[in-house]
Parts: sequence; structure tokens; C-alpha cells
Amino acid sequence: MRVLQLIDSLRPGGAEKMAVAYANTLQKHGEKSFLCCTRKEGALKEQLSNEVEYLFLKKKYSFDIRAIYNLQKFIKKHNIDVIHAHSSSYFLAGILRFLGVKFKLIWHDHYGNSEFLENRKVSIIKLFSIHFDGIISVNASLKNWALKKLISKNVIEINNFITSSPILKNNIPLLKGNTSSFKIICLANFRPQKDHLNLLKAFEIFAEKIPASLHLIGEIPKNSYTDIVLKYIKGSRFASEIYCYGVQSEVKSFLLQANIGVLSSKSEGLPLALLEYGEANLPVVVTDVGQCRKVLNGLGSLTPSENFYALADAFFFSYENKEESERDSYEFHKHIESNYSENAVINIIKKFYSQL
Repeated sequence: MRVLQLIDSLRPGGAEKMAVAYANTLQKHGEKSFLCCTRKEGALKEQLSNEVEYLFLKKKYSFDIRAIYNLQKFIKKHNIDVIHAHSSSYFLAGILRFLGVKFKLIWHDHYGNSEFLENRKVSIIKLFSIHFDGIISVNASLKNWALKKLISKNVIEINNFITSSPILKNNIPLLKGNTSSFKIICLANFRPQKDHLNLLKAFEIFAEKIPASLHLIGEIPKNSYTDIVLKYIKGSRFASEIYCYGVQSEVKSFLLQANIGVLSSKSEGLPLALLEYGEANLPVVVTDVGQCRKVLNGLGSLTPSENFYALADAFFFSYENKEESERDSYEFHKHIESNYSENAVINIIKKFYSQL
């Protein structure tokens, strides 16, 4: 098979990371693999295998004739069998199908607000879904939504997965602050669904009694949500112990220096950050949204969303019960390896492709 991953950007985010992971994993497991970024490149380009053929379209608007023509030419040149379109990139792939270009089209739904599916706009996706030969959903809620709302009924739920990343040996980035503090780390772009204020309030309660530091890694876009979060940090009595790192292309070295990994989200699909915490053998505290309960499998702390008191209590529990937390993190690491690694899902993916 000759499979093209289609994604609108390569800025660090869940859908973008999965597009790169699929491209690299398929190439590694004997398939001819391609990746096309339509609109904006980013740090994840560095993680793409040199063996994966790459195309950047520089698409500027929805009906960009030049971009449509260049992608069509690339598909024909490389005899692409399957386009695996992630998130909103289905739009461009759908246009090519409308124009009669022949390939099998899979849409991969990474929608993160799976707690609020009733608010999701469906009309355009439904229109294009007549051309979807298959749909991959990252959780059961999204699968049921697709079966109910869209025209294509060939829907499968496939876990997100992570590929093992090497540990840097030179120029290892260090977490900032006092090395003896209890280090809480959060991998989350600054977006409303990630609810950083919930995390910050919980951290303040915890830091009142425990010498601690909070480390926020993720994209910090210029918008009103970011302004609110940064203003809160600046006004916090623990501002000197809160560190923002922005986008980092390699996060494992940071994770290995932390004491716990946290997600304080209002909504999730299947968060890759949680898988990355598991791969790094890190105790975890996450809110009970999306697939977090299923992924965690009882091997960490699960708290209600938008409840910073419960989140703080979970921090105290991890700090005060170090042996239990370390035992859970070890079992969680094994659970991730067994169920959310490339080896756990590659045969499922290839079978789904071949059935098309």
C-alpha cells in the first residue's frame, strides 16, 4: 500500500503528532509512506522520518487552485492508494474526490471536545462524508457520533498511540527552578479546553504546604485565553515557581525530571500527553474526561473536571504516597506499552487499510 497522511499543519498538537506517528510507523513496518502538510509547517517536521516522502502545499485559502493541482499531481506521480486525512484536512481530500481523482479516503476524527458533541457543527462534514471510505475515531463517543450523524458507516475506533522516543544524551534541557522542589509538569497547548486556571488554582493550594514548582509545556498563542492565563500567573503569589516553556519538539527529557504529570482539561478525546506520561514512567493526575479513565485504567489519580480542590488533593496524595504512586506509574507504563504503542495498533491499522 502507498498511504499519504494529510494534515493542515505540523505545529505540536494531538492530530499533528498522530499524522507524523502514522507516517513514520507505516514506513517502519514495510509500507510506502507519504505526508502532506497543507497550510503551515512547524516543529513536528523535525520528527518526520527521512524515509517518508514529504510535500508542503503552502495552501492559503479553502479553494486554493494551485494547492489542489499540486496535491493531485503528487498523488498521480506516486500512485497513492489511500489518503488518511486528519481532522479538517478532509476538506481538501474531499475536493479532489469531487474532481474525480481516484484514491481511498479515510477521515481521522481527533475532535477534542467530545464532552460537548451536541455543539459540534456537522453540515460540512456530513456533506463530504459521502466520499469517506472509512472513518477512524479516537474514542467511543466520536465513533457513535459518526455512525449517527455521517453518511459513511464504515467506522472504527482505534487508539491513539505513541512511538518510543530516544533519550537525549547531549544538551539535555533542564526543568527550571529549585532542583529539590516537587515538580508538576503539564503538556498542553494553551487552549480553553485544557483549563489551565483549574491547574493553577490547584497548584497554589498544594504549594502553600509543599515546596513545589509547576512546568507548563505547549504552544502559547496570542489570544484572549492566553492573556487570561498569563495574567493569572503574573498575579499568583507563587509566580516565581511557575514556568512556561512554550513549544518543545522533544519532551521526554523534561518528563523524566518531573515528579508527576497532570492534565486539568474540561474536555479531551484521547490525549497523547497522557500516553507520553506513561511512556516516561511518570505518576499521573488527570481529570475524568474523554478517554482518560479508560487509558488510566485505575493506575493513577482521576479527578472531576473544573474542581481544583480535588486536583490539589490528588497532588497531596501522590506526594504523601510515593511508593504507591511509583508502583502505579510502573504498571501504567506497561499498560501503555501493551495497548497504546505502535506495536499494539499497527496490525489493526494495516488491516483497516487493506479492507478498503
